[in-house]
Amino acid sequence: MVRWGITAVALGFVALFLVVPLVAVFAEAFAKGFGAYRAAIVEPDAVAALKLTLLAAGVAVPLNVLFGVAAGWAIGKFQFRGRHLLLTLIDLPFAVSPVISGLVFVLLFGRRGWLGPWMIDHGLQIVFAVPGIILATIFVSFPFVAREVIPIMEAIGTEEEEAARVLGAGGLQLFFRVTLPNIKWGLLYGVILANARAMGEFGAVSVVSGHIRGLTNTLPLHVEILYNEYNAQAAFAVASLLGCLAIVTLVLKAIVEARVERSARAAAHAAIEVMPWESKSAV
Repeated sequence: MVRWGITAVALGFVALFLVVPLVAVFAEAFAKGFGAYRAAIVEPDAVAALKLTLLAAGVAVPLNVLFGVAAGWAIGKFQFRGRHLLLTLIDLPFAVSPVISGLVFVLLFGRRGWLGPWMIDHGLQIVFAVPGIILATIFVSFPFVAREVIPIMEAIGTEEEEAARVLGAGGLQLFFRVTLPNIKWGLLYGVILANARAMGEFGAVSVVSGHIRGLTNTLPLHVEILYNEYNAQAAFAVASLLGCLAIVTLVLKAIVEARVERSARAAAHAAIEVMPWESKSAV
C-alpha cells in the first residue's frame, strides 16, 4: 500500500504540473482551428524568432561540446592547480540567475559598459543584437555537456589512454578510438540537455535582446510579446512549438538513458564472464 501510495502521489504530481499544462497549451493553440494555428506559426515575426532560436542553439551547442569535452578531459584525466576553481566556474550558471548574467553582458558590452563604447566605435554591436543573444545562450547552457562528461572521464581513468599511447597511438587516434567511444552516450545526453536549455532560455536573452520584433526575438520572447498583446491563441500556438521541442527532448533523453543502461548491463555481464569460476559463484 505504501508503494502504491507513493507511486500515485508521484504520478499525480507529474500529471498536475506537467501533463495538464502541456495539454492546455495545445488545446489553446488549436482553439480557433488549424487555420488560425497555421497563420500564427508562419507569421513573419514567428518565423524570424524560430530562425534566431535555431541559430543561437546551433552556435551555442557545438561550442559547448568543445568546451565540455576539453574541460572533462582536463579535470577527469589530470591533477593540476586550479582544478577545483575550474569546477566551481563550470557550475556558475547554475548558481547565478539568468537575468543577472544578462545584466553582466549589458555591463560589459552595452553602450555605457566597460567595452561597449570601444566596440561600437569599431562597428561591433553585441548587446541588443544577435551576438549578445548567442553569448547569453552559450553562458546559460555551457555546464550541461561538461557536467555529463566529467564524471565519466573520472570513472574511466587513464589506463586505456596510457595503453594506447604505449602502442603508438597519436593524439587524434587516442581521442577518436579510445576516449570518444567511452563517453559517447554521456556526451550525447549532455548535448540534448544543452540544446533544450539553449532553445528555451528566456531570462538572459530577454535582457540582452532589446525585444526587437523580427530581429532579436527568440521563440520564448515572441510568446511573451504575443501574450502581452492579448493575442493568446497565437502565443499558445508559438508556445506549442517549444512544447514539441520539449517532447522530442524527453524522448531522446529516454532513448539515451536506455542505451546507457543496456551498455552498463552488457559491460557487467562481460566482466562476470571473464571472472574465475569461484568469483562467479560468489556473484
